[in-house]
Amino acid sequence: MKRLAILASGSGSNAEKIMEYFQSSKTVEVALVASNKADAFVLERARKFNVPTFTFSRKEMDAGLLQAKLDEEKIDWVILAGFLLKIPVELTRAFPDRMVNIHPALLPKYGGKGMYGMHVHEAVKAAGEKETGITIHLVNENYDEGRIVFQASTTVEPEDSPEDIAQKIHKLEHEHFPRVIEELVEA
Repeated sequence: MKRLAILASGSGSNAEKIMEYFQSSKTVEVALVASNKADAFVLERARKFNVPTFTFSRKEMDAGLLQAKLDEEKIDWVILAGFLLKIPVELTRAFPDRMVNIHPALLPKYGGKGMYGMHVHEAVKAAGEKETGITIHLVNENYDEGRIVFQASTTVEPEDSPEDIAQKIHKLEHEHFPRVIEELVEA
């Protein structure tokens, strides 16, 4: 059984879709949901699925506390689902090619520090893009630069607001992220 840890900083809709997807799996288990925010709604979503939770500060993560918890829980794969802190290099090295992130744009466009959530959708709209999408990639020591494993796109209509774009992106994320994780983990 492969054990996943999901790291998230906010609401956790992607985390919920992942927990739902794997709840009856015989080969993959969501073993931990961890957040850098004690009030993140993702922790409530995890409780609904009886998944253990863990919270930590940036300072504790940088000091190795998160890595120690992942080791203690015998985590095989780390999934970033709306996790807003930069992962320490030591942690990326502890999970080589076993740490996955989802980004709400077609990388390499609209990636990097500060490019998350509505910031991305506002930038896509401001640039007049005709297409945007999601990128699922492996995590390395640089923001949004790991090897891309999957992309899916959607059109951006001239009348679409950043909120409309966000809805289209969430649909793609929920449709593809759990399945792509399964393909990676079981490869």
